[in-house]
Order: sequence, then C-alpha cells, then structure tokens
Amino acid sequence: MQWEVVSPGSALEPYFDAKKKRKVAEIHQALNSDPIDVATLRRMAISEGGLLTDEIRCKVWPKLLSVNTEELPPLPGKELREDNKDYQQVLLDVRRSLRRFPPGMPDDQREGLQEELIDIILHVLKRNPQLHYYQGYHDIVVTFLLVVGDRLATALVEKLSTHHLRDFMDPTMDNTKHILNYLMPIIDQVNPKVHDFMQSAEVGTIFALSWLITWFGHVLSDFRHVVRLYDFFLACHPLMPIYFAAVIVLYREQEVLDCECDMASVHHLLSQIPQDLPYETLISRAGDLFVQFPPSELAREAAQQQAERTAASTFKDFELASVQQRPDTVLRQRFRERLRTEERTESILAKPRTNRFVKLAVMGLTVALGAAALAVVKSALEWAPKFELQIFP
Repeated sequence: MQWEVVSPGSALEPYFDAKKKRKVAEIHQALNSDPIDVATLRRMAISEGGLLTDEIRCKVWPKLLSVNTEELPPLPGKELREDNKDYQQVLLDVRRSLRRFPPGMPDDQREGLQEELIDIILHVLKRNPQLHYYQGYHDIVVTFLLVVGDRLATALVEKLSTHHLRDFMDPTMDNTKHILNYLMPIIDQVNPKVHDFMQSAEVGTIFALSWLITWFGHVLSDFRHVVRLYDFFLACHPLMPIYFAAVIVLYREQEVLDCECDMASVHHLLSQIPQDLPYETLISRAGDLFVQFPPSELAREAAQQQAERTAASTFKDFELASVQQRPDTVLRQRFRERLRTEERTESILAKPRTNRFVKLAVMGLTVALGAAALAVVKSALEWAPKFELQIFP
C-alpha cells in the first residue's frame, strides 16, 4: 500500500502519518551520524515512499553520489555558449522541454530555469570533454535542477554523468545498446511466454531507449513519480533502470499477449507508458529481480563490448572510492535476519534457478521490498565482472 493513495480522513491516515514520521526521523538520524550513515540513506531511498520530500532529497542525493556540498563549483557563466559545438542542439532540446516544468509556472520563471538548464549542461560538457551530449540528457538534468537548484544540480549532474550515465555519453551507442540487451534476458527469466511473443514480433528493445537514457523523465508526466524513481536509481546499481523497464513490460503481460504479433503493433503498445502504474509495487519487483537475476548471471545472454568502459563495470570502483558508501555489511545482516524469520515462499517467477544465492533470495522476497531492497545494493557492490563476450560479433 502506498502512502499517497490514503485519502484524508481515512482510518489508515494516522498509521501512515506515523510511518512517515518514523522514516523522516531515521533519515535525519542517518544524516546527523558521524560519519554519515550512507547505508541507511540508501535503504531509505529504496524502500516504500523513497525520500518523501524535495527538502530531504537536497540533503540525501549528494550523499548518495558522494558530492561534498561544502565545495560546490561556482555557477557556470554565459561565456560557455561561445563557440560551443553542443550549444545549438542543447538550445533546441531545452526549448522543447516545456512539459518538464510544473504546469502553471510563470513564463519568466520557466524561461530563467531553461537558461540555467543550458548553462549546467554546457558546464558539465566543458569540464569533461570525454563526455558527449545526447538528446534526452536534458530530461535528467532538469529533474535535478527543479529539485535542488542550479548550483547543487551542477555538481550532482557532473558526478552522475561520469558514473551512472557514462555509457550513454560515449561517441557511439555501443554501450547503450549493450545495456538495452539486458532487457530481453530479464523478461525471459520471468515470463518466457512474453519473451517468445516479443521475439516472434521482432520488436527489439528500441521502445525502451527513451526510458533508459532519461531515467523515465521524458515519458512520465507526474513529477512525483519521476523523483521517486530517481531516489531508487541513485541508491542502486547503474543497471537498475533496465530492470525497471523489464518489470513494466512484465506488468503489461496481458496487453502484450493480446496485441497483434507484429513489430509495429507491439512497439506502439510498449512505447506508450501508462501513467497510472503501481510504482511502489514495480520498484519492489525490480529490486527482487535484480537479486534473483543479477547482471553477472545475465551477462552471457546480454553479451558485452568493451566491458571496462561501462558504468556498470566500474560501479564498484565508484563505491569503494566514496566515503561511507559500503552498506554491504548492513545488507548481509538484514538479509540473514529476514531469512531466519520468514518461511520459504513460493517464487512468483517462472524459471527455477539452481544458484544457491538465488534460492536464498527467493526465501526473502516480500511485497514490501524488505530484504530484497537491501540486497540490491549488496549485489551492486559485488558485481564488477569483465566479460569476454562481445555485443556485436
């Protein structure tokens, strides 16, 4: 059950208010710890409701990305626009981004934010010449701008661009294609019938491209849902967005199977995301799937090209280099406690696995994303393989 669906006056309202207050108190306790308890902050970002408010996000998002808020860069200046090879494309994309701003916002305020958005993007690109702008990048940057303001957004986006988003900012789309190639193996593990239908339709994975490269910011109309997903993604492995894409497809199983089995029909259906998705349930299931079918187990099917360059393969280095970013001990403890106290449950997933860790994970699955949510981060820290296979032989 989600907090936002509890109507005012409901008998459940006091319970959810108390639950929210406990969560806020736990977040502030973690922020005030010395050192800051980033493991708990990650757990709070993943669990039901996420980080709750933008005020809390302003404090927690920098900790999740290991950004020092005491040493923020100066605001970028307009001189960045002179002789900048990306300026015209960025300008066009930002001008087309009207729907990403809150409805009813005064024109002058929105236009001011659009100018800040342009400057942030150009600043990050200038400081990191190895990064290449892509259409959709502005959808991610505007989310940070609206939540934390221009100066902090600049620092957060730069860190994100050199880690989680790194693969999308290569000169070619090879690594982006590789990440998309995880989608079908995840679906196959859970629902072979849907997988085979999509294969027969030859729909491919391009329908999910805008989901992945904008972290769903471009396709979701309700900003609350966008920032809830950002809480989840910032606390997890860089491949978590593709797991979330998979659970959306799986959630729409009947629609898919009722569709005409041809590329155009299936692509049209899947490229239109319903706006009333049960986000907390899907977040929970994405976490469960990551635990049961971690990227390392799917790698042979997904294949890989130049593994050392992907954000997924360098995530462990990012974590180990970050202060207090190793919640693996907490995760192991919580996961063991859940396994001791809960009875073995039947897996809702279709394909049985023989891997011992997966069998243990199935025992701990809960709708509320308890132990599984925590184990997401554990898996993220442990997975940094180097593949021998290539994506396009």
